[in-house]
Amino acid sequence: MKTFVFATAASFALAVSAVSGVANAADLPPRPYTKAPPPVTAPAIVYNWTGFYIGGHLGGVFSGDSGLQGSDARFMGGVQGGYDYQFANNWVLGLEANYSWLASAGGGVLFPGGTVASLDNRGLGSVTGRLGFTTGPVLLYAKGGYAFRDSNLDVSFAGVSQPFSVDGNRKDGYTVGAGLEYMFAPNWSAKVEYQYYNFGNTTFTAGPADIVGTSFRNDEHTVKAGLNYRFGWGGPAASNY
Repeated sequence: MKTFVFATAASFALAVSAVSGVANAADLPPRPYTKAPPPVTAPAIVYNWTGFYIGGHLGGVFSGDSGLQGSDARFMGGVQGGYDYQFANNWVLGLEANYSWLASAGGGVLFPGGTVASLDNRGLGSVTGRLGFTTGPVLLYAKGGYAFRDSNLDVSFAGVSQPFSVDGNRKDGYTVGAGLEYMFAPNWSAKVEYQYYNFGNTTFTAGPADIVGTSFRNDEHTVKAGLNYRFGWGGPAASNY
């Protein structure tokens, strides 16, 4: 009987304590509301094409069908440099100079009388303006301007050089082209480009009888891939906005 009374009293005391704890908890003030911090986001990337650059290129060159060199492709490699200015957000205006060394064409054109006329183009150069449209790291552009070349025209018979004369200016002309450039890392961009060179027509006005009056075109087609280093201005940069 004593054990029963003691157990009943202990149970009653625990119940009272639990009710008291609930009441005290109800009397506590509500927790203050704290707004969660905003998520951390990476800064926006801004691609800036403004600035100077230098680089190099490799590719191939081939003449038109009406040229003395034929249309066989030859290897080319060279250097380029220039300046770009980005304006109105998506437009890029630039000036570029480039020079390419060309592999020797060899051979020449054999005329019916046995005379051989050959044209060896050792190099092509240009100074062009270019206008492009950019969508961040990608730049699509067109270019055009002055072109020049280092070339040597020779006429021979039975392996012996012959005197001759020509009209026309075969070393100065114009060039047009287009390409795509991609900024793949801070200060670095890669490009692929087509460029057409035209140096007019040349006509033999004197020399061996079988070549006099013959005309040929002086044009070149080039396709190249290049790599540019941009000094400070190019490449992705953290936006301040």
